[in-house]
Amino acid sequence: MGAGSSDNSGMSDTILSVQHLHKHYGETTVVKDMSFDIAPGECLGVIGPNGAGKTTTIRMCLGLTTPDSGTVNAFNLEMPRDALAIKAQLGVVSQFDTLDPDFTCAENLLVYGRYFGMKDAQIKERVPKLLEFASLTSKANAKPGELSGGMKRRLSLARALVNNPRLLLLDEPTTGLDPQARHLMWERLQLLLTEGKSILLTTHFMDEAERLCHRLLVIDHGQKIAEGAPRDLIAQHLEPDVVEVFGNGALALVDSPLKALAARVEVSGETVFFYTAQAKPLLQALEAYPHLRTLHRPANLEDLFLKLTGRQIREDA
Repeated sequence: MGAGSSDNSGMSDTILSVQHLHKHYGETTVVKDMSFDIAPGECLGVIGPNGAGKTTTIRMCLGLTTPDSGTVNAFNLEMPRDALAIKAQLGVVSQFDTLDPDFTCAENLLVYGRYFGMKDAQIKERVPKLLEFASLTSKANAKPGELSGGMKRRLSLARALVNNPRLLLLDEPTTGLDPQARHLMWERLQLLLTEGKSILLTTHFMDEAERLCHRLLVIDHGQKIAEGAPRDLIAQHLEPDVVEVFGNGALALVDSPLKALAARVEVSGETVFFYTAQAKPLLQALEAYPHLRTLHRPANLEDLFLKLTGRQIREDA
């Protein structure tokens, strides 16, 4: 898409290093001893329930919120001391639409580029390639109000690439998008990773995290509770097979002899989840309950998320 690969050395280098961040608001601890790093060309996903501290952590990485203690270093520079030099190499897509409604798509890119001190001629040379990357070439002269939700998110991503950043910070970039728009956004993000960009991604979509992220950080109550590659985390914390049972009378199975055929049994709503390393005996036993519906599948990232953070719904913090 013409944004160009960044001048990174090998994956052994650290492009962002966050060490022992703490943040309190009054008596409430929002982030506690948070540490992680990101290598060039790596996508690190941050997942956790509402109020877990994801957005506050992102804001500290951007220099928008000052940590009570701890350090944020990017590109061998320190935040907030070198904030301007760091931000010159960052691209940001926030949860909420911050496009200027009075400017066309092309003008949004032009004006944003000026914030980085780029010359108009330099920005205008990049605009067609960025619009092409976002599949918005035909919308160059349209204003954001004329765009679909997916188009707006792709324009926000294109705008974040105006300065050819080395690191992208994406805070729930596909929230509110339909499946087709989400898949198109994933395709674009994967392309950026192949070009050597690094991505710090927060998301509530477990399929998104599993598809895009090389490593995951699971946080809850402001603390890191797990870290690793998605499939490694699943293998480490979960049984390999899941049998879901639902229908009238399914909940009675929780205290039935079938419980002995699973390593762990959980209930969510009207569905019973049997976690097991040997699904065959359980599936055979369930044949005695033809009125119930069953789904046999491998354990996934959503199972991991629910095991580590619980099934209780959290209100937005």
